[in-house]
Amino acid sequence: MMKPSISTKIFRALTAAGSKPRPLSTEQYESVPKETADAVVIGAGVVGIAVALELAMKLGREVLVIESAPTFGTGSSSRNSEVIHAGIYYPRNSLKALFCVRGRHLLYKYCKEHDIPHKQIGKLIVATGSSEIPKLNMLMTRGIENGVEGLRMMEGPEAMQMEPELQCTKALLSPASGIVDSHSFMLSLLGEAENHGAIFSYNTTVISGKYEGDRLQLYISESETLKNRGPKSPLKPDLILSPRIVVNSAGLGALALSKRIYGLNNEIIPRPYFARGCYFTLSNVKSPPFRHLIYPIPEDGGLGVHVTLDLNGQVRFGPDVEWIDGVDDLSSFLNSFDYHVPEDRANQFYPEIRKYYPRLMDASLEPGYSGIRPKLSGPMQGPTDFLIQGEDIHGIPGLINLFGIESPGLTSSMAIAEHVAARLSR
Repeated sequence: MMKPSISTKIFRALTAAGSKPRPLSTEQYESVPKETADAVVIGAGVVGIAVALELAMKLGREVLVIESAPTFGTGSSSRNSEVIHAGIYYPRNSLKALFCVRGRHLLYKYCKEHDIPHKQIGKLIVATGSSEIPKLNMLMTRGIENGVEGLRMMEGPEAMQMEPELQCTKALLSPASGIVDSHSFMLSLLGEAENHGAIFSYNTTVISGKYEGDRLQLYISESETLKNRGPKSPLKPDLILSPRIVVNSAGLGALALSKRIYGLNNEIIPRPYFARGCYFTLSNVKSPPFRHLIYPIPEDGGLGVHVTLDLNGQVRFGPDVEWIDGVDDLSSFLNSFDYHVPEDRANQFYPEIRKYYPRLMDASLEPGYSGIRPKLSGPMQGPTDFLIQGEDIHGIPGLINLFGIESPGLTSSMAIAEHVAARLSR
């Protein structure tokens, strides 16, 4: 039996869901199958899944989620610290601050109601020298402004009594911070989305689009076809899909995709930056040296090499920051990044970790995993906010672009989904 084409699979999915696909006319790609849809979410990461659930459950939309990978959450959503952030680091009234605080409340509530493994273990942000204390004070002020509950400044001896392996001059305690099993969380959201009629099409890549008249058309290809194409072969779609609303939640590929939507003003699309971060796990210890998350003062491009714990108590250190250049569109669409963690990279971790954990033994760090962060600013440019573009910015009705959804994206996911649905409902 022949394998069904992408157009056949999506057509069957849409008709099964009650949609009524109909032919569309276009002068280009006359031989390419054309179909319509109600709502399309591009990307099945944690934010995309949360958006799909919100659109299906709250707005009653017929949602199709298009994902280039064989399954959900294979990009940044599954390659992070799995931390539930409190909302300390971000400027007052920024989207990161608002969505992190709101999302944290929604996430804890959801985890409790759906038995998602999680723990509210708290975090210590530490100053290891007197020169870092002003930055720590600034973080406390910012956290209070953002509405983070329970923040408390601690002198070094008190913090070190709480965590005997810690060395610091001063520490900021955030009891609202925690950890979550991100896979279980995404799986639960996905199941609920499917129960409300959402359909997930995997191994399917949106390669470009076109806005003409009053329609946004998405050009879609089989991911396997893209992987096997020659270096100079044109990107030809297997299907042209015309939805009523589109949420570009493509994560690492969101910016590249937007630049390939003809009719969308490229001047409003920022330049993409990619930061690779490695994690190492702690070995050769009888018991975990810490009970709380331990974070240094933030660094350029990230929050510093910090201590995270998984739900089994395994200690991880990371991520560091390695800026990546020369990422082509197809690599970002297909998440074709090098995620290998070199063993010798641990040599850069030891001195950073020993600033707050001086008893870290040699040869106790083992390569763990790595992740890529989709950033809107590069080296030494300072942090940027989430960027959510709707019709008021780009002029295309029914299109929402989600750019730079890095940390605290996991914590913020349900709040971002709530915001997107509210905008589209108007």
